[in-house]
Amino acid sequence: MAACVRMSTGSAPRSTPKGRRRREALISAAADLLLAGGYDAVRHRSVAARARLPLASTTYYFDSLDDLVTHAAELNGVREIAMIRDRMTEFAPAVLDTADTVDLMVDLLVGPDDGDEVRRDLMVARYERVVAAARHPQLQELHCRLRGELEDMLSDVLSAAGRPTDRDHVRPLLALVDGVVMGALGENGADLRSRVRDVLLDAVDRHAPVSREVRRTVAQ
Repeated sequence: MAACVRMSTGSAPRSTPKGRRRREALISAAADLLLAGGYDAVRHRSVAARARLPLASTTYYFDSLDDLVTHAAELNGVREIAMIRDRMTEFAPAVLDTADTVDLMVDLLVGPDDGDEVRRDLMVARYERVVAAARHPQLQELHCRLRGELEDMLSDVLSAAGRPTDRDHVRPLLALVDGVVMGALGENGADLRSRVRDVLLDAVDRHAPVSREVRRTVAQ
């Protein structure tokens, strides 16, 4: 697997409190536009209007539009990671069977079945970022970093479910999820949770089996 290359994010925060607040407002506005309309929706004028700041501020606080987009994509990625972490705190370590393990993974990677539109938009933004990174090198380091966090979180939750594993075993599971989600996002009304669940039911015991020690403990 190719190593992630750390790249410069361009701009640095302006030193004054007012400058930092303005910069953060612009990033937040751009992040909201990304969720609402994708990368094509993020333009200097639209970001400034949403942040209610002068148009010139978008070029004063950022080296380029790509620089602003990268920070906005990072904010959305951080938001999604935080929501997944919050979901993980609801899970008490316990040995789970295959079906329950898969249900937990679907909740974390696709989102719970509760109609949370923000969570769904953040999940869609994750995959838009993957595609965008193929053409925009400044997004590649960000994608690799956020992907690594997701791999670590999934490894942690599987271990807590009695299935000790590592990134090398988690990656094939995530790759399966990626393929299913990417294919289904273009279909009207596709049931992402159901499709991902079906694929993982056939894969989780191969890539993240219950450990022998746990099996012996449960058998006793």
